Amino acid sequence: MIIEHLSYSYNSGTPSEALALKDVSVSVSRGEWVSIVGHTGSGKSTLAQHMNALLIPQSGLVEIDGVQVTPKAKGLRELRRKVGLVFQYPEQQFFAETARDEIAFAPANWGASGEELEQCVDYAVSSVGLEPDLLGANPFSLSGGQQRRVAMASVIAMKPDYLVLDEPTAGLDAPGINELIRLLKKLRSEGLAVIQVTHDLQSALDHSDRLLVLENGMSVAGGAPEEIAQYLLENPVRGLVMPPLVQFAAGLRERGITLDLTSDIGTIIKKIEERRPCAGIAGERQDTCSF
Repeated sequence: MIIEHLSYSYNSGTPSEALALKDVSVSVSRGEWVSIVGHTGSGKSTLAQHMNALLIPQSGLVEIDGVQVTPKAKGLRELRRKVGLVFQYPEQQFFAETARDEIAFAPANWGASGEELEQCVDYAVSSVGLEPDLLGANPFSLSGGQQRRVAMASVIAMKPDYLVLDEPTAGLDAPGINELIRLLKKLRSEGLAVIQVTHDLQSALDHSDRLLVLENGMSVAGGAPEEIAQYLLENPVRGLVMPPLVQFAAGLRERGITLDLTSDIGTIIKKIEERRPCAGIAGERQDTCSF
């Protein structure tokens, strides 16, 4: 997936025209996890909808595996199969009476039927770890985490190459977030590209191969998690909260402890332990701290 110099305005040419994206570029390879981060209104969701061709570029390039997105482009239907989009609120994309029908809709719309359709549904259900006994339930009656799984399964049933998730952790508790992250890691290991659109900087730094930072519709930084963490410490972006763990790691680095800004808590504790005062002669304990 290649996006170059993308610009887009809502209500273009009217008095209420609002610039959403300006000169944004990013690329995503299969099997890669890329996070798009920014404050509310930074253009994240608009960028996500261009990836799925729900929005057509007004200026710039969007190309998915050699297919350029234009108003008259051939192959847009196939492109939307290759790039699955899961909305921030799963209930916004539900319309079927049962979870199974919701999951089966897309492959059936693509012509799958009979045993082939059952295989698509089984593959999607297994991929997201959805309990089979929930398939007969109305999706609106499910918990937030279960709804998220049904929404993802309805997209994965098409066997896309890219999975775009708009604020995937919104509304989930800690166990639900952990389960979702494990699922996304599994899908990535199978070759699926994961594109996480989020304002949750900690999650993005923890799990992404690369990040793109948006501010007021413009790209202000892009790179590996360590690079982005360093950039944001030096150049705070409105609406993005620097994770406490990153701030703590930065403070330790200022005190001479060598570690990455994106180190996990286990690594940080280990580094602190290494700097604790060692025992004195005959095992006597020292009372001063070296940092």
